[in-house]
Amino acid sequence: MSEATASRNAPDTADTGKRVAFRGGGFAPTRKRWIGPLLFILLILLIEWGTRTGVISNLTLPRPSDVLATFVELWDSGLLWKHLGPSLGRLAVGATLGVGAGVAIGVLIGLFSYVRAGLTPLVAAIFPIPKIALLPLFVIWFGIDEGSKYALIALGTFTPTVVAAYGAVDNVDRSLIRMGQSFNLSWFSIVRKIVLPGAMPGILSGLRVSLAIGIILLVAAEMLGAEYGVGAYILEAGSLYDLERLFAGVTILSVLGVLVNASVGAIERRLLNWRV
Repeated sequence: MSEATASRNAPDTADTGKRVAFRGGGFAPTRKRWIGPLLFILLILLIEWGTRTGVISNLTLPRPSDVLATFVELWDSGLLWKHLGPSLGRLAVGATLGVGAGVAIGVLIGLFSYVRAGLTPLVAAIFPIPKIALLPLFVIWFGIDEGSKYALIALGTFTPTVVAAYGAVDNVDRSLIRMGQSFNLSWFSIVRKIVLPGAMPGILSGLRVSLAIGIILLVAAEMLGAEYGVGAYILEAGSLYDLERLFAGVTILSVLGVLVNASVGAIERRLLNWRV
């Protein structure tokens, strides 16, 4: 059979109208907004059912409806903002100091060999130390007031941010850097146009972890010498074995964590809209 005859006998997708499915998605995640809230609501309903029927003891878990009533009482009395306001301020100051310094030093470690040789062993020595164990030392250095709390949160967010930042710089595709050099771009232009955009996904992923650690250390710091704050509220509720107030405080921390994660996600969508 000749090539002309074969081409005439071959099925033509344009004639049949058959569409070929797109297969180039690249494993890009699709957003499913309703699954997370639905799962959360089902879990709350399950706990409510268990505590009302006696399957779950009220001495172990309070009823979610009672926790909600305690939360409404906190809102109406104004105590919610008396505790939440100082916590947000401490988290904002400490995390800004720690994350800002961590990103700057991490990028410097990724870019300069001498800085890497000098600071990487120091970061590796500080990173595994439980930061909560340093709180008494910070109290001695900075006092029992706000300074020690800022320092603890700053150090706790600093080390994971450094590791994430220089790891992200190391993972930038070297072929892109070589391409920039071949086009005779300056060092500053390569860093600004290639290295920093390429490292930004890794830096923002590290930011999620750093801010979560910051919230944990915030609670620990407020349990020592703080009159107001979510940590102080949880400590007081725990000492009185008031489970409803205790879980209301834990719920505040959970909501704070969700909002922080959503904020980082919004930053990612804005800064990384060049990804396809």
